[in-house]
Parts: sequence; structure tokens; C-alpha cells
Amino acid sequence: MASGGYTRMFPVSWSELHRDARALAWRLADLGPFKGLVAVTRGGLVPAAIVARELNLRLIDTVCCSTYDRLERAAKVETLKGTMAADEAGAGWLIVDDLVDTGVTARAVRALLPKAHFATVYAKPAGRPTVDSYITEVSQDTWILFPWDQEAVMAKTIVELKGGK
Repeated sequence: MASGGYTRMFPVSWSELHRDARALAWRLADLGPFKGLVAVTRGGLVPAAIVARELNLRLIDTVCCSTYDRLERAAKVETLKGTMAADEAGAGWLIVDDLVDTGVTARAVRALLPKAHFATVYAKPAGRPTVDSYITEVSQDTWILFPWDQEAVMAKTIVELKGGK
């Protein structure tokens, strides 16, 4: 996966993701109680479900974003759906995402919810300052291969190995 400046691959299994999301919840437990949780879609949905269960949070919302030119710092982030937590600028709320990479999406979500606590399972150096909590840091040139993407990547690789496109 040399394209996009990535030279390393960091595959994460379902059990590793579950373990890391639980560790994030444990780190957040003393910072609450939280009014609710806002998952950043789509990647934040699975970790948010685990964190919400661990913290016994039942009020769960989403903020839905689409990022264009996501590898660029000046990328455009379109908010497709806001959140009820924006009424209070996120005060008392927890934001959960799977990863902060360049920080482009995180800055857009942070602008909607400046008073919320922002947590991610994984963080890269360029985006790390935009979040309050994370569990694992990986280098900027590392592609994190989440379990929900692995089958598609493996299928594409097999096609490429067979000489297809």
C-alpha cells in the first residue's frame, strides 16, 4: 500500500479492536459521567458501540461526515448529518472515532462540538493534537487496516496478483 504516502500496513483483527476499544473505555471511565456518546461515522460506529457498552451509555448519536482529498490538510469535510449534542456545543458529551489520521475530520467535528471530550482508538502524529484521548499511536506512514476493510483489500490484492485490475 505504497500509494498515499503509506509504507507500512497495520492490520487490526476484530479481537484486537475489541480489546483496544475496551481499553479506551477504561481510560475514559474516570472522566465521566458523560451525557451521551457521539459516534463519528462510519469508522467510529464499532468502537463507539463497545465504549458505550463499557461505560453504560444509552444515549448515542452520530455525526456523519464525508471527507474529500482526505490525505490533504486542506481537505473538504462535508457534514451529512449533525448531532443533538451540538445544541450544547458538546458539553458533557463523548465523541468516539476509530482513528485520527491527519486531523481533517476531527477538526470539523471539533468545530461542531468544541466542549465535548474527543477520543479515538488509534492516533497518528498529525492528528493527535485534535483529540483528547487515544489508546495506540501509529506512525503517519502507516495504513491501519480495520477488520471491516480486510476482506475487500484481500479480494483486490488477489485480483491484482492474478493480473486483473
